[in-house]
Amino acid sequence: MVTIGTLRSSFVPSPRHSLPTTPPHRTFPLVRIPTPIMEPSRAHLQPQAQAQAQAQAQAKEVKLWGGRFEEGVTDAVERFTESISFDKALYKHDIMGSRAHASMLAHQGLISASDRDSILEGLDEIERRIESGEFNWRADREDVHMNIEAALTDMIGEPAKKLHTARSRNDQVLTDFRLWCRDAIDKILAGMKQLQASLLTLALDNDGVIVPGYTHLQRAQPVLLQHLLLAYVEEIERDAGRLVDCRARMNFCPLGACALAGTGLPIDRFMTSEALGFTAPLRNSIDAVSDRDFVLEFLSANAITAVHLSRLGEEWVLWASEEFGFITPSDSVSTGSSIMPQKKNPDPMELVRGKSARVIGDLVTLLTLCKGLPHAYNRDLQEDKEPVFDSVKTILGMLEVSAEFALKITFNRERIQKSLPAGHLDATTLADYLVHKGVPFRTSHDISGKSVALCTLKNCQLLDLSLDELRSINPVFEEDVYEYLGVENAIRKFVSYGSTGSACVASQLDYWMKKLEMK
Repeated sequence: MVTIGTLRSSFVPSPRHSLPTTPPHRTFPLVRIPTPIMEPSRAHLQPQAQAQAQAQAQAKEVKLWGGRFEEGVTDAVERFTESISFDKALYKHDIMGSRAHASMLAHQGLISASDRDSILEGLDEIERRIESGEFNWRADREDVHMNIEAALTDMIGEPAKKLHTARSRNDQVLTDFRLWCRDAIDKILAGMKQLQASLLTLALDNDGVIVPGYTHLQRAQPVLLQHLLLAYVEEIERDAGRLVDCRARMNFCPLGACALAGTGLPIDRFMTSEALGFTAPLRNSIDAVSDRDFVLEFLSANAITAVHLSRLGEEWVLWASEEFGFITPSDSVSTGSSIMPQKKNPDPMELVRGKSARVIGDLVTLLTLCKGLPHAYNRDLQEDKEPVFDSVKTILGMLEVSAEFALKITFNRERIQKSLPAGHLDATTLADYLVHKGVPFRTSHDISGKSVALCTLKNCQLLDLSLDELRSINPVFEEDVYEYLGVENAIRKFVSYGSTGSACVASQLDYWMKKLEMK
């Protein structure tokens, strides 16, 4: 058994830059604002109740965008269009972006240093209240941005009204979203490394175990169990590579693109981009607020990962069945039946298999959402966040439980060993032997097939055929043929790079132990 040392991801994300230093913390008095009552209909109310409801509607807070409007939106519209119920998850990134934006505005002389300091101190207090559970999220303030800005205005007054200078909710939300997705990718990459480490640990604990390899779910050739487990490690490595590539393309800053056309004010987009750890500002302001290809790429990478994890889940569910009996999960990662007391089900991996459908569905949702949208921003794009949040939450859970399951299963070596004679797994190795003797491969394939047919007739293995019986098929056979027959001999004969031969697999194990820094 090996121990897992400190895992340092081989995928190094772009370094984060520190945000501008904020002034010392200051405590602000807590302002509590009653949440408005939203009723689906007032038709059934008595006159007095109707009057109260009307008064409440008139007392609703004026929207920050409501200057040209004479009427407020109806309750139904407000309920239907709000996004605070889910986009408040972006609060930390929204505050981060606002800090950088306020510092840039002051640096450019668009707001005073005093206003900047008040804004930064207010944002610190709002973040504290959110994280302590004191913050009052209001549906009538629509989204995370308006909630934070309105609360900041309640708290510090006029300086807060300057924060939205030279930005729109369009570029603001995309800045938040890119920052959130960037952090999510880093978490997923860490989860992938942990799963790789678990699979490698499982491989190292099962040195020398040979299992049947399958194609078309039919027995094909013998393979080392370690080789099979490392196949999943390789797949996850490519999954991680896709996320690293996605992260690099994602890491450009929309802030300052405003609604779609940029601004006539002298802002410094490179300053905010650097402060937030982005590579650079996005070059085209229309593109900056229009496209969600970074989200589509992210969800596509997640969907491919989910498919790989689903295949792992399917294999282990099959191998845990009585028909295979190759693995036994521990009780800690199994469940029972409410009616059949003998059952022990590998439910976590069944759910890994099942939850892959959610991750695939999240990608399809976003593809459908973005299809046919004209430039630039459209309110349809408010619907981009929930599928992303769901995809990330689901894929993180799938990675975590797969890593845990891998460390809680036992391979039933005796059962596996008894299963190996079935299927003539060394037939291809027999064909290789004939090639070594100078026989063309197609002829070798035919001779090996006839040898298998004889075994089927005699109900025996290739290793059980006598030399005379083999020579009755073709006289090319010699005594050294038995060095190629049997699964152990077959494994020894694999020598190509990346094959299941013992030396090749040992090299692969060594590579991954170094890469994952395991000892």
